[in-house]
Amino acid sequence: MSLQDKYARLIEYAEDSKVRNLSVKEENKVLYVKGQAGKTVKDYLWQLYQQADPDMRSGDLILDINEVPGTEEIYEVKSGDNLSKIASKYPGMTWNKIYEANRNILKDPDLIRPGQKLKIPQ
Repeated sequence: MSLQDKYARLIEYAEDSKVRNLSVKEENKVLYVKGQAGKTVKDYLWQLYQQADPDMRSGDLILDINEVPGTEEIYEVKSGDNLSKIASKYPGMTWNKIYEANRNILKDPDLIRPGQKLKIPQ
């Protein structure tokens, strides 16, 4: 299994979350993931790292995500999403917080469409 396979969920989440200046490269049996993101995304990337390597002893990933304060996080709705499913991707987030942050575009929390871009409150 390659390191990119081992950390596929982390890489996919970083891409989906629009981590700024994202760089993913493998060198000398170490995967380097670098970029900039808001606190919520950074924290979740660390959780995904811990899930892939529970003791964090492999020494095969360097996760260098600089926190950018006040960064507004945007999530693009995918087919099959609902607000609870989206909220579960962000530690401490609830569907209600996402709904309240997006009342200007969401009239009903049960009616979201693929392609919509939702603000994820910090």
